[in-house]
Amino acid sequence: MSAGALRLERVTRRYDTGRAAVSGLTLEVDRGELVALVGASGSGKSTTLRMAAGYETPDEGRVLLDDRDITALPPQKRGFGMVFQHYALFPHMSVVENVAFGLEARGVKKAERLTRARAALASVGLGDKSQRPVQALSGGEQQRVALARALVIEPPVLLLDEPLSNLDPTLRESTRDELRQMLRRLHVTALFVTHDQEDAFAIADRVALLRDGELLQVGSPEDLYHRPGSRAVAEFIGRASLLPARDDGTDALVRAGERELRVPVVRQDRNEATARGGAGRGAAKPAEPMVVLRPESLEFAPADSAEGWRGTVLSRRFAGGITVYRVELEGGAEVEVTSWDGAVGAGENVVVKVGRGPVAMVLE
Repeated sequence: MSAGALRLERVTRRYDTGRAAVSGLTLEVDRGELVALVGASGSGKSTTLRMAAGYETPDEGRVLLDDRDITALPPQKRGFGMVFQHYALFPHMSVVENVAFGLEARGVKKAERLTRARAALASVGLGDKSQRPVQALSGGEQQRVALARALVIEPPVLLLDEPLSNLDPTLRESTRDELRQMLRRLHVTALFVTHDQEDAFAIADRVALLRDGELLQVGSPEDLYHRPGSRAVAEFIGRASLLPARDDGTDALVRAGERELRVPVVRQDRNEATARGGAGRGAAKPAEPMVVLRPESLEFAPADSAEGWRGTVLSRRFAGGITVYRVELEGGAEVEVTSWDGAVGAGENVVVKVGRGPVAMVLE
């Protein structure tokens, strides 16, 4: 499998109205790296993927493969593998014929293309199902057929557009684990679009978060979750409550009602955030410091404790092994608290403290 380094260099794509679907985006995908594009609907994810694939040409900027400018090349000249949201398999063909189709279009002789197609199917765990009708396969198996078809041409880069969106939750979880293992084993350079954070976190080495066509932050899943570069990133990634804070240079002082508590915090390294396509303009403006309180970083303290903020439980939700509480703190701020103990009821007065720290500090 050949691998290539893909770079989008300050690419911009505008609608006919003049509004930018993607604005000045720079992103690198290293050889063998898996990068996920994440964002809300209309954030520019699919447009970015289409520019990488060659289906759209940027109005500004360049697309590079191993430092070679491929901006003007059409999709068929780039040689990228593509896995579509709906897989685009041919129902009248067998599994092996679906996989071999791309080789046939490239003029590969029948014997060789069938041999390569069977090898590709074996690499995704479907070697024993090559002669099956494609419609006889499960959704997860069809997803692997689509992956094998993209890989059989030995692409320098693999592009995936919402590859797991058609699967039910149980199958989705097992399939994404298999997908990551396969891509890691084959050392494929991959860029994929998903609106599902769990998919991105489970598969990607790095996650690129887009909003309104701008790249807000790029980093490992842990970076974006624990060290968000802006309020927008903190609110989009995971669940979080953001409270105003005073920065004393080391910790944060956070007030809720009459109590101001000292909270240990981490701050994102701006130089690290902007490296290899980091935080965009949306993350750079100075503003009031905020602390990012994740549900799992908070816990209930004894009622007479001075180490937490007083509040009232607004609601509780059973979530399997844990219970999720929504608590209104004195002063009106609301936070979520997770607890293994589901004994606290709605309407009860509680004390909430930071049980696991440090927590992130961001600028609004």
